[in-house]
Amino acid sequence: MTSKTITTYAEFWPFYLGEHRVKLTRSLHFVGTSLAVMVLAMAIWSANPWLLPAAIVQGYAWAWASHFFVEKNRPATFTYPGWSFISDWRMWALMLTGQVDAELAKYNVTSKASATDVTSPTH
Repeated sequence: MTSKTITTYAEFWPFYLGEHRVKLTRSLHFVGTSLAVMVLAMAIWSANPWLLPAAIVQGYAWAWASHFFVEKNRPATFTYPGWSFISDWRMWALMLTGQVDAELAKYNVTSKASATDVTSPTH
């Protein structure tokens, strides 16, 4: 995390992108969020509220695992849960539409192929 407290979403979004420099991290987020959507749809279709916790677990388990084992940083959810939740969906939509690389470039965030290529963000 950053040593400076982030006070606006406009500050948070570039920080969030910087915490997702490794392509595999973003990909695992995408998988988790997509699975969460599918499980949520199944819960609605089957009218089974017991599936709702499974949707939440899918979304967060994949994301957190990617931070701990791939990106090797602390999930932003721990400090900024609301903004992180919004940003997960924003990044998912950008990935779905093929616009995530342009967004990374817009904020001068260098995408990395692997964790060994990662340097600390300067946000």
